Amino acid sequence: MAKVLSMILAGGEGSRLYPLTQSRTKPSVPFGGSYRLVDFALNNFVNSDLLRIYVLTQFKSQSLNQHLSQAWELNNITDTFIDAIPAQMRMGKHWYSGTADAIYQNIQFIESDEAELICIFGSDHIYKMDIRQKIDFHQEKGAVLTVSAIRLPKEQAYHFGIIEVDSEGRMIGFDEKPAVKDAKTIPGDPDHVLASMGNYVFDSKALQAELSRDAAVEDSSHDFGKDIIPHLYPQGKVFVYDFTTNTIPGEDHNAYWRDVGTIESYWEANMDLIKSTPLISLYNRKWPMHTYYPALPPANFRNGDNNTSVCHIRKCLISDGCYITGALIKKSVLGFKCIVGQDTEIHESVMLGESTIGKNCKILKTIIDKDVKIADNVQIGVNLEEDKRRFTVSDEGIVVIPKGARIGF
Repeated sequence: MAKVLSMILAGGEGSRLYPLTQSRTKPSVPFGGSYRLVDFALNNFVNSDLLRIYVLTQFKSQSLNQHLSQAWELNNITDTFIDAIPAQMRMGKHWYSGTADAIYQNIQFIESDEAELICIFGSDHIYKMDIRQKIDFHQEKGAVLTVSAIRLPKEQAYHFGIIEVDSEGRMIGFDEKPAVKDAKTIPGDPDHVLASMGNYVFDSKALQAELSRDAAVEDSSHDFGKDIIPHLYPQGKVFVYDFTTNTIPGEDHNAYWRDVGTIESYWEANMDLIKSTPLISLYNRKWPMHTYYPALPPANFRNGDNNTSVCHIRKCLISDGCYITGALIKKSVLGFKCIVGQDTEIHESVMLGESTIGKNCKILKTIIDKDVKIADNVQIGVNLEEDKRRFTVSDEGIVVIPKGARIGF
């Protein structure tokens, strides 16, 4: 295989995930009890034996940098690294103005490297990919750029770059975030579109030339979807990799991919983990999901005082350090060090970790950030009109409790 350099775009502000991104960058938002969003991209690279990775950071990056240093240190193996690169304004006194500009401002890392191929991936999608299979496809096609794609419902088209492809896998059309009515559907399937997954394999020299060209265009937004891909694909050497053909060792099928850019999609992705047959597995030993695990005791479940309240846990993920007393918890995900009091009920909710809920509470369809303390006898998610006066509530009725909140005291 050709020598590969990988760059993960992890500077996203994540405004649509507010207030979860109030004090942290989007890739460092906790997910699935034990993980951060960025862990999924990193696990894809590490499990694919691609161990030369730059993580480009920007907004509110302290918690992300701390996580990378705790979880993703490589032990001085020659020519392997996972390095966080902060925005340094190398090309002028401005932050990254687009995804392509983020790479351009760090082009010296590409220029000084001997890599023939450059992988550029986002850090806020939940999926598994053996990236070596995509690289093989890229080389077989002799592509300058290969874009991963997945079939999605047409009504989601305005969130993504929409692709047209010929019988050989060559890109013949691309429209960045079109209106739903204007989105080109898959031939023979008027209800679905072929959407870019926002991850790319580039020929290194072609990427350098294209970034330099784009940087000189004054009215460019310096974005891969808006500027780079539309300029390259008419030249005939941009190919589209069908994500559904990617196989993961130890798994029969692999078609799960979710962009967790909104509160609704973030909540849904957590709920996907606890279905009777999860859409994405965290338990495949042939594709281990690495992250940082603090030194904590196992989760503890006990009945209430005098055994009057029995602890019931159904279809949940409960992380280490949690202490649950006589509570009913269903279809929920609890991060590290959560405490839940007697006779409390929690349904379809996500606790990011290190929070305490008192006795006799009722929590429905709620996301609770870290360091939250909820007093006894509090109800959240029961009366949405009342919740809207106190908290962030999504259009779909998901309540979000911000980091550090004190409720009912």
